[in-house]
Amino acid sequence: MTSIVSNEHPFALGEVIERAPGALPDEITNDEHALDVARGIAARFAPGAAERDRLRQLPWDELDAFVASGLWGITVPRAYGGPAVRSGTLAEVIALVSEADGSLGQIPQNHFYALEVLRVGASAEQQAFFYELVRAGARFGNALAEIGHKDFKRRTRLVRSEDGWFVDGQKFYCTGALFAQWIPTHVVADEGGRDVAYLAFVPHDLQGVTVTDDWDGFGQRVTGSGSVRFEHVRVRPEWVVPFQASFDRPTTIGPFAQLLHAAIDLGQARGAFAATLDFVRNHARPWVDARVQRAADDPLTIAQIGDLATRLRAAEVLVRRAGRFVDAAQAAPGERSVAQASIAVAEARAATTVVSLDAGSRLFELAGTAATLDDLGLDRFWRNARTHTLHDPVRWKYHAIGNFHLNDTLPPRHGAI
Repeated sequence: MTSIVSNEHPFALGEVIERAPGALPDEITNDEHALDVARGIAARFAPGAAERDRLRQLPWDELDAFVASGLWGITVPRAYGGPAVRSGTLAEVIALVSEADGSLGQIPQNHFYALEVLRVGASAEQQAFFYELVRAGARFGNALAEIGHKDFKRRTRLVRSEDGWFVDGQKFYCTGALFAQWIPTHVVADEGGRDVAYLAFVPHDLQGVTVTDDWDGFGQRVTGSGSVRFEHVRVRPEWVVPFQASFDRPTTIGPFAQLLHAAIDLGQARGAFAATLDFVRNHARPWVDARVQRAADDPLTIAQIGDLATRLRAAEVLVRRAGRFVDAAQAAPGERSVAQASIAVAEARAATTVVSLDAGSRLFELAGTAATLDDLGLDRFWRNARTHTLHDPVRWKYHAIGNFHLNDTLPPRHGAI
């Protein structure tokens, strides 16, 4: 399945600036407003989630509604006209949408990641430019990951010459790039014989940019997580933001990104749990040895539901707690505060990883064979959780957590802890 985005859903480079005021996204005013809007938009997305997943139907209309709700601009700082909601609020917004549709919940993750990179490392002029684009409805995707290129010399490069600045390379796992007007791209540039990392914000429709819908994973099917190729793409210097420098010092870019991943998994777990309750109450048959009329009265089923509910609530608490640590580190970034935020988020991610996978699996154990019918689409919860939780290995999160508590070893500063 390969289709070039510009042939499917074209938009002009300057569209977000030229839109009429009536087409601008709604304005979110504060945290509670953001949560109210997220609950409404999630309720709108939920009914079609199984069909979109089964047919691999890309959610163009749903994304347009998502952006129009104003939720994609909720982390823009107040100084630039945004509401600057708390990290825990953003995590809950992502969890609410992920509960309704795991793919739709993941698509904006790298959009918000890019906004955090701008907040931490961009110039005031760059912040003003890109924040205004987002407030006008622009969507950021990502082109961060590459397959098999451990050698920096082969990675996507930013080349500066007398003729201009150019990007060349190939990326994969580019979640959201298919739907985005701008693609924040991890590039390296040669500076005095040393490779230095930057994030280049590349308009998707520039000459030499090819966005291909070739993601065929068994989960998160409609996230647009395909590939992007850059062939001598001319970029402007003002679109290039320092990236490596943001990890050379303690910043919240890593824990902020990981908090959103935890929120996606939390939402997946909630969705699977809600589907389990519905099926057990209304469709499942009790096991003969339980000697009850309803599956919902089976004592062993009741006990497993209680166990799952308890661990789901624990995961929710850990995500909210992690959000407070991220907020504290954003307000006063330092070696200790950022490390504490990273560990708090790692604890949340460990919990949400386990519960999202368990909730998707226990759905079938408790609901029975009838729940496996393909037209129900209940398998999407486990497939989505299994796919997304592979983003980075939970075993290394346990290592970082243990090393911090046992040996007071600060976790590494990168986007995967």
